[in-house]
Amino acid sequence: MRIFISHIISTAIIAAALLLPAKAVAQTDAQYSQYYEVPSYYNPSAIGQTDFLRIRGGMRMQWVGIDNAPRDFVATADMPLKLLGKRIGLGVLFDTDKAGLYSSLNAGAQISYARRLFGGSLSAGLQIGFFDQGFKGSEVYIPDDDNYHDSTDDGIPTQDIHGTALDLAFGLWYTHRYFSAGLSATHLTSPTVTMTAETASGGSQTTAREYQFQARRTLYFTAQSNIPINNTLFEIVPSVLVKSDFSFTTGEATVRCRYDKFLSFGLGYRWRDAIIATVAAEFKNIFIGYSYDYATSAIAKASSGSHEVFAGYRMKIDMSDKNRHRHKNIRIM
Repeated sequence: MRIFISHIISTAIIAAALLLPAKAVAQTDAQYSQYYEVPSYYNPSAIGQTDFLRIRGGMRMQWVGIDNAPRDFVATADMPLKLLGKRIGLGVLFDTDKAGLYSSLNAGAQISYARRLFGGSLSAGLQIGFFDQGFKGSEVYIPDDDNYHDSTDDGIPTQDIHGTALDLAFGLWYTHRYFSAGLSATHLTSPTVTMTAETASGGSQTTAREYQFQARRTLYFTAQSNIPINNTLFEIVPSVLVKSDFSFTTGEATVRCRYDKFLSFGLGYRWRDAIIATVAAEFKNIFIGYSYDYATSAIAKASSGSHEVFAGYRMKIDMSDKNRHRHKNIRIM
């Protein structure tokens, strides 16, 4: 009966999330179809949930066939730790994104603390790091042989510039035997990155011009459930991710079928954007996964789709207190 109720709760959470509205506007954070493999990228409280040191890395090539389309890379690592008798989670995050002449880098350290609640575990997590934004102005090309362009436009830098700002994220994560769900906010302070370009103003004097980029505060909701199929080695793993920066809201859902905790395959749908096919395998603590996005929007006419590859490794950590204070006594007879 408890299994059935838990499945109803998790299904209701996912269904409610999919009913949220959507708009087609760009966001600051990268888009990953295998979001369920790097939950700590979206939520710092998702770290330290198991007794393993977990390492994940992934690369995404979006809209293959379109010049200067987004290219993303993410790496995460987390582990549990006992401190003063309390269990905490520690993690790190590194993410880069490049689209056109723009590039960004997001890196941070994460910590979480969990307490037992309603038969599960509720954790709160904080991420402290920095957000770096760059613009490759040296590659800007502005035609000057017509009446529609101004090659001396001061609003466009003609040299490579970048800037860095403090970045924070916070989240809550609830884990039950049969489902998990999280709510978080990245770029919590909506940091403004200031980039400075120096230009010659005559003689040996130079002038500085500042350009600013603001990282949008983004809210995330994620949920996942494991539903075993009776008398088989198969289980169904539905998951959902919803994100909003208050001007852009979108969501995606994925349903995977996993066999013997070894091989999994599934399908997903990103609202008004793409249909996703994914396949993954786990063997002796090593993980590898691949996903392909087929665009459902007009961009499919110019692109052959998006590709994403993830890989990871996990190592068991002994969290017990057994023999922790055991000493060897050597006596010479």
